[in-house]
Amino acid sequence: MDEIKNTQVNLPESTDACAKCGGEGCSCPSDIGRCNLTSTNWLEDVPDNDYEIVEVLFKNTRRGFYRNSTHIPLKQGDWVAVEANPGHDIGRVGLTGRLVRNQMKRVNLRKDAEILRVFRKAKPADMERYEQAKAREEDTMIRSRKIAVDLGLKMKIGDVEYQGDGNKAIFYYIADERVDFRQLIKVLADVFKIRVEMKQIGARQEAGRIGGIGPCGRPLCCATWMSSFVSVATSAARFQDISLNPQNLAGQCAKLKCCINFEVNTYVEAIRQLPAKDIHLETKDATYYYFKADALKREIIYSTERNSLVDAVTLTAAQAFEIIALNKNGIKPDSLLSEDDGKKKASPFGDLLNQDAINRFDKKKKKKKKKSGDKPAAAKGEKQPVAEGQGNKGGSPNGNNERKPQRQGKPKRQQQDAGQQQAGEKPRREKPQRFEKKTFKPRKAKEGDAPDNNVKDKPNNE
Repeated sequence: MDEIKNTQVNLPESTDACAKCGGEGCSCPSDIGRCNLTSTNWLEDVPDNDYEIVEVLFKNTRRGFYRNSTHIPLKQGDWVAVEANPGHDIGRVGLTGRLVRNQMKRVNLRKDAEILRVFRKAKPADMERYEQAKAREEDTMIRSRKIAVDLGLKMKIGDVEYQGDGNKAIFYYIADERVDFRQLIKVLADVFKIRVEMKQIGARQEAGRIGGIGPCGRPLCCATWMSSFVSVATSAARFQDISLNPQNLAGQCAKLKCCINFEVNTYVEAIRQLPAKDIHLETKDATYYYFKADALKREIIYSTERNSLVDAVTLTAAQAFEIIALNKNGIKPDSLLSEDDGKKKASPFGDLLNQDAINRFDKKKKKKKKKSGDKPAAAKGEKQPVAEGQGNKGGSPNGNNERKPQRQGKPKRQQQDAGQQQAGEKPRREKPQRFEKKTFKPRKAKEGDAPDNNVKDKPNNE
């Protein structure tokens, strides 16, 4: 689209909007009304890209090929006056160079077809006459519809296109049945004083001419890029396992949607690589019937009932072909899935964000920071002394047996041995510890007991 917008085209002044871009800086002229006819000449800068025939675009997807016998320098977007039968017509150059030859093959132009000439580039007088003829199209269409109703013809005149010189008009109509419009042509020629040509179009072409938004939210394909229409059959929907609901399959033209044909060839090739639907799988316990298949995944669902999903088993195409080969040899396996196939395979993608963890929202306990006055931890491998009776208190949050090192007090003074004490000198009293440990107190001596010389009297701290 950017290449189209960058093309310099001399357009006539018109307020009509383009069907695709709304007339905002687009090179699609208003009288053509469809951007899907515009081609990109990607061989424009290639040397020796000369060809005598050029493609000229008109209204309602009509195009023609004309011979540039006088070698007029033409480029894409130029307005030209071309030969018509009778008189002349006005159109826009759509393509030049060697690509025109390929375009002629694409539209299946006959080799013996007559190719008319390009007269000249359109002059201001030609463009003025062309605008006057185009201004008569809407009034002519409305009056011709009334005439067709008065004659009792079952047809709808959808559009009228005047020739550039105003001497001829093409009436586009839609009809479900064959219509005898000979009387209509005589009446139209008498009323409008022109030569009349009737051209029947299909519902798809009519929808493309009007335009609109499809159920996918995008502009209609027939109004944006499609220039040739192929019939769509319901078999294309069956191949893709699409529900055959007329309301969902029908487009704005009341015909089957054109996009049904876009992927049908891929599905047909994929279905050919799957087992046939009428083949059953035999096991020792039951018989499995074809129920449904995913052609792109190459997976088939088999059921023990023909019309309902009972004991469903999903097999790949390779597994199904393997069991079919065993059944042909008279072998019935115990089950369709082996033990290895029944196990769920681990996903090749790990849970990077730990989204499946139950405790992913729990707050983690923060470790206490060491105070500046604390002594460094013991060397690796040394055990810290643990107070008696504390159990698991003060343990780590993980529940391990390791304990945090306790705060150590001042070292005790060493007591002198009893043999080293001087005679008559009383023993020194020790200062009470801050955290006094429970110690064993000896039993008081009773009357009648022999004195024990090894036990020394301890000072009373009370």
